[in-house]
Amino acid sequence: MATSALAFKSDVANEVRLFDQLPHQDHSAREVLEGLRRAEKSIAPKYFYDETGSRLFDQITKLPEYYLTRTEIDIFRRCLGEVTRLIGEQLPASFPKPLVVECGSGSGEKARILIDAIDPQAYVALDISREFLVASTQDLAADFPELDVYAVCADYSHDWALPKGIVGSAPMLAFFPGSSLGNFEPEEAVRFLQGVRRAIGSGGWLLIGVDPPKDQRMLEAAYNDDRGVTARFNLNVLAHLNQRFGGNFDLTDFSHEAVYNTDQRRIEMHLACRRDLCVRLAGEEICLVRGERIHTENSYKYSYDAFTEMVWQAGFTRSHHWTDPTNLFSVFLLRSL
Repeated sequence: MATSALAFKSDVANEVRLFDQLPHQDHSAREVLEGLRRAEKSIAPKYFYDETGSRLFDQITKLPEYYLTRTEIDIFRRCLGEVTRLIGEQLPASFPKPLVVECGSGSGEKARILIDAIDPQAYVALDISREFLVASTQDLAADFPELDVYAVCADYSHDWALPKGIVGSAPMLAFFPGSSLGNFEPEEAVRFLQGVRRAIGSGGWLLIGVDPPKDQRMLEAAYNDDRGVTARFNLNVLAHLNQRFGGNFDLTDFSHEAVYNTDQRRIEMHLACRRDLCVRLAGEEICLVRGERIHTENSYKYSYDAFTEMVWQAGFTRSHHWTDPTNLFSVFLLRSL
C-alpha cells in the first residue's frame, strides 16, 4: 500500500499531517464497472463520499427523521465518563493516554465529544473523501491546538494499516460511531473488525455504535426524509462517478428508493431507472432498462446477541454496553483479545 505524506497548517499553533493511501484510480474504476456489469447492478456505498456527498450526509445526521446521530450523541454524553475510567484503569504508567483512531471520521462532531472526555495523546482521522477530511481535521486541530492530529485518506472497506509515521507503542482506542458497520455484508463486517483488531493490537479498545432492529416505519422514515436530503445524497453517487470516471449519468433519469427488508433486517437503498438508457463510464457503455435498479447501500440492523457473536468471531470481547431508554441505538466498548 503506497503512502504519501504532507503537512498542512490548521492554525498558527498546530499542523496536521495527511497520509494518502487511496488506491489507484484504475483500481477504483474496475471496481465500479464490475458492480455495474452484474445482473443486479450495484455501486459500493463508499462512492457516496466525495466532498458533496460528505456534506449531504452531515445534513442527514441533523434531520428530525434521522434518530441515529442525536441518540448516539446523547449516549456518548452519558457514558464517556465511564469509558474514560474503564480505559484509564488499564493504561500503563508509561502511557497515561490512549491514541484515538476514528474510521470514517466525517465532520468530526462525535470525535470532539470523545476528545473532550478522554484527552487522548493523539487523534487519527481516516476517511475516503480527501477534501472533506482535510477541512474537518483542520477545524478540529484549530479547536484542540495541543493535540497531535493526523489525517489518513484511505478506503477502510479494504485492507488498511496505520502509517508507520504515527504508529508507536501507545495503547489505541479505535472509534467507529454511527451505523456504518451495517453498510458491510455480515461476513465483510467481521473482516473489517478483524482489520481494526490488527491495527490496534492485542489489548486495544474499540468504541462502536450499532443500530438495532426496530419499527419498520421509523427505519424507512429515517432514509426517506421529507426534505429529500437522503434522495440527493443517493443520487449524488452518480455525479461523483461522472466527475471521477468521466461518466455521463443524467441524475434526472433516476429516483431514490429506500425500503426495509424484514427478512434480512436491513435497509436497502436503490436508484431506480426511469427510462431505457445507455451511459458511458470509464470508457465503457452501461445500459439499463426502465424500472431497473442500482443497489447503492445496505444498512444492517444488529440485535445485541447477533453483534456480540460477530465481535467474538473478530477477536474482541465485549467490555461494556450502553443504550438509550427506548433502545433506539447501542454503543459498545470492546477489548481486543
